[in-house]
Amino acid sequence: MTATQILTKLVSFPVLGGDSNLSIMNWIKDYIEQFDIETYLVPNEEGTKASLHCRIGPAIDGGVILSGHMDVVPVEGQDWATDPFVLTDGGDGRLYARGSCDMKGFLACCLAVLPKMSRAILKKPIYFAFSYDEEIGCLSAPELVEHIKSTYTEKPKYAIIGEPSMMQPIVGQKGICVIETIVNGSAGHSSRIRQEVSAIHESARLIIWLENKMNALVEAGRIDDRFTPPHSSLHVGQINAGIAPNVIADKSLFKWDVRVIPQDVTEDIIAEFEAYCQERESILRETFPGFEIKNAQHHPPVPPLDTAESDDAVAFIKSLTPIQETGTVAYAAEAGQFSNGGFQSVICGPGSIAQAHRANEFIDIEQLDMGVEMIRKLVGKLS
Repeated sequence: MTATQILTKLVSFPVLGGDSNLSIMNWIKDYIEQFDIETYLVPNEEGTKASLHCRIGPAIDGGVILSGHMDVVPVEGQDWATDPFVLTDGGDGRLYARGSCDMKGFLACCLAVLPKMSRAILKKPIYFAFSYDEEIGCLSAPELVEHIKSTYTEKPKYAIIGEPSMMQPIVGQKGICVIETIVNGSAGHSSRIRQEVSAIHESARLIIWLENKMNALVEAGRIDDRFTPPHSSLHVGQINAGIAPNVIADKSLFKWDVRVIPQDVTEDIIAEFEAYCQERESILRETFPGFEIKNAQHHPPVPPLDTAESDDAVAFIKSLTPIQETGTVAYAAEAGQFSNGGFQSVICGPGSIAQAHRANEFIDIEQLDMGVEMIRKLVGKLS
């Protein structure tokens, strides 16, 4: 099957982040096993989802992991010109479908070159590592990484994470964590604002603290000019509170994210915020003993990626792709998790991140061909 034929099949599985991915995972598993390659599954506790990994080639140190995720983001509410789960050739050099770019295009490239891999006399192995629930917080990658390390007696050296980068080697990514903050105040008539505790007013103070913290990091020189913006960002994207303008709100909920450059630590920022929350609790419980602030992470912090230009992985990936200038990205991906697992990691894949998560997502056919060519070169380099 060509990469386009495989991509046609992959995008037909409408597996969103959080959904069971067994349909697409089993199709990929069956495809790989046609070539007498043993696959390994890393299921969730309920058995409704599973990551997959396999090795092509000898059990020798120094191999290369090709990493991607099987889930996609929703299409609901988006204005699609075509069926988002049917790959459509627009006649303009582009293939349209949800996941065509992010990142089933890369999976299709891997699988399209698998026949060549299976026939090659590889001196070092190539691994596939395909995860689930990446789109809702890179949830399964840590367990997948650990399973790879415990399954094989040898140790892979590099990990190529095929997120869309227009085939540019990406050596840095920001980390991320999404947090929900719930403020419990006391309800009452708005004329009693001094006798009650408004959850909205307190939420406003907490939100201003987050903005001030971001500014303080900048003022302290926590800058990395490789990124846009060149600093860690703290952003509140949702807030829900209050029932009427003349009623003091007893409940408020807001959701925010922190995206850190490699030199900052997500957990440290969250700890400072929680310390401030405790300070506000101790003050306001004198007015209302039931005042409380609760923070809940929507997923564990995803670590940033910071691969040094001098690392072997950078020169290695440059030998596979025509784009020689490295870059960084502000979005989060599984690359930091593979790096923390002990594999020199670089993001490099076909398609543009500008097309991800939007209506009429597409991948250029030229980019798909370049992805296939990169993996063919990888096979040749390891043979």
